[in-house]
Amino acid sequence: MPSDMSRTLPFSMEAEQSVLGAILIDPERLPDIEQILSSEDFYVEEHAEIYSAMLAVFNLNKRIDAITVQNELISRGVYTEEETNKYLRTIVTAVPTASNAIEYARIVRDKSVLRSLIDASERITDDAYSAQGTVNEQLEAAESRIYDIANKRTVKAFRPLSELMVDVYSQLSDRMKNPNAERGVKTGFSGIDNVLAGMEKGDLVLIGARPGMGKTSFAMNIATNYSKKSKKAVAVFSLEMSGEQLAARLISSEAFVNSYSLRSGILQKDDWSKIAIAVSELSKCNMLIDDTSGLTVTNMRAKLRRVKNLGLVVIDYLQLMQSEKKTENRVNEVADISRSLKLMAKDFGIPVITCAQLSRGPESRTDKKPMLSDLRDSGAIEQDADVVMLLYRDEYYKKSPETASEAECIIAKNRHGETKVIKLGWEPQYTKFYTRDDREDDGQNGS
Repeated sequence: MPSDMSRTLPFSMEAEQSVLGAILIDPERLPDIEQILSSEDFYVEEHAEIYSAMLAVFNLNKRIDAITVQNELISRGVYTEEETNKYLRTIVTAVPTASNAIEYARIVRDKSVLRSLIDASERITDDAYSAQGTVNEQLEAAESRIYDIANKRTVKAFRPLSELMVDVYSQLSDRMKNPNAERGVKTGFSGIDNVLAGMEKGDLVLIGARPGMGKTSFAMNIATNYSKKSKKAVAVFSLEMSGEQLAARLISSEAFVNSYSLRSGILQKDDWSKIAIAVSELSKCNMLIDDTSGLTVTNMRAKLRRVKNLGLVVIDYLQLMQSEKKTENRVNEVADISRSLKLMAKDFGIPVITCAQLSRGPESRTDKKPMLSDLRDSGAIEQDADVVMLLYRDEYYKKSPETASEAECIIAKNRHGETKVIKLGWEPQYTKFYTRDDREDDGQNGS
């Protein structure tokens, strides 16, 4: 059996020379090739330099040929005129035609992916031998490395508007034929769903509120509503509360049993039958709860990749997350986290709901209702979020029994449509929100 020392990294000298030669023969091929290749994909350093120079010439709106590329390389101080001229002639003669340029580029890209896999495997092996960190952390890091390679391999090209129009028209036609079909992820609150028309795939949805306003309860009400009506998995990252505490809240909300009674154990006889029914119903939900503290987005990605049929992610809450980039500026860290969460939602093709604490701004105003500017730590949260819902309860400030059951969901940002204030009901003893109009219309419990 040959030793590892006898192995050479996979690359194709012919393909690398051919793709560069094809660009010199037919520069119009470069935009298509650029969708497949980057400079880092070339194994031979000289080829990476030449390709980078070609891109620079192209970006300056100059025509790519042996002279312009040569001048760019010389201006960078990479090669002498004689060296450049000689090698450019070599690569031009290496390819007879530019017709197979895209195929050459794919070969170069595939070899690059194989080298990346080898590098990742070596790093995984080194980490395993070092025995640093827990086994789970090692597995998450290994999965992350492989996932990053697979994710970077997919490069999307432009899609013609005409093609997109056909897709949208087809969707509209399907909706017209079946108006009751599910559109987006429903919150289960009719007033909110009428405005949002469902949370879209890739949406970052933010629920903002002051501490004690009920943002965790609201997020879990949405998670439960969706989980009960869909067959998809709902992943909940609870960075503040334990899994048991969260489960107890869910039982209180579904069984309509006072949350204090659950915590104290002082239960009535009929409470047990309500709890039994609620536990039976909730057990049918494909809801997964992770109460690990101080998670990063990378940690979350690693765990979510193992979840089959994922439909929704809920994070409680954003400011308790850790950033991959450790800095002394927490604002920058939160900005990095919010951008990463938006990318995660887009990559997984699901809505991601994250709770966020608001600053003390409302306390200093006569009108206590929250605004977008109250988002704590970073304006980037407002920028990255597709939907921002701010919770407000008048009773929180005025301690008035008359308004104890009243709440508002202020849809302060909606990238897909209008903003609006939705009236909600609030039952604090059950940590449950509901749509007031629905309750008044049919007298039913629930959202």
